Amino acid sequence: MKNIVSKIIVGSLIVGAAGFTNAQKIDAKAKKILDDVTANYNAKKNSYFKFSFGTGTNGQVSKTEPGIYYSAGDKYKLKIMETEQIFDGNKIYNINTEDMEVTVAKPNGSGSMFSPINYLSTYRNDYNVTYNGKKKINGVNTDFIKLTPVKANGIQYVYLFVDSVNKQMVKLEQHGTNKDVAVIAIKDYKENQNLDPGMFVFDKNKFKNYLITEL
Repeated sequence: MKNIVSKIIVGSLIVGAAGFTNAQKIDAKAKKILDDVTANYNAKKNSYFKFSFGTGTNGQVSKTEPGIYYSAGDKYKLKIMETEQIFDGNKIYNINTEDMEVTVAKPNGSGSMFSPINYLSTYRNDYNVTYNGKKKINGVNTDFIKLTPVKANGIQYVYLFVDSVNKQMVKLEQHGTNKDVAVIAIKDYKENQNLDPGMFVFDKNKFKNYLITEL
């Protein structure tokens, strides 16, 4: 499980780009739903939610772990098990407390960070988008949206389940071409809290005994 988390959290599902397929296609209804959710998040000073993170193969989740997510503007902090990821608006810091390692990298166009709301922005350029109707998820009547990459990136497709009434993401499923699946089910939203500004800053002095690698 730890290896799977590390693989996904640093965006290494990407296995290289092939040529573009047909011109990108984005369903108008799905686009409006995703843009409304994006606008809702952007209107908040900050957001927080808990989630369950599940992994498995062949579309079946075999293990789940709890996680937490904080965001403010384009900055965020994500924690799953012994792995924490901080994006300070410039660099991504992946901190593994079990192995005492930190990996530092710049985000790039060829990879996708597996944050719960990352696909709200990356869909605009990287995916064909279709609206697949309504589906009830954990008692919530959601809109079901499917994203399919416009070029090979290690992802077969992504399912997004959105509460359009409250303009919030409910669930995300990422299915890899290698049959791996990763699922984030979101709960316990909180918004506009008084957060410590240092929450989104990587303090190197706190990790003096860690192996720090900058990619």
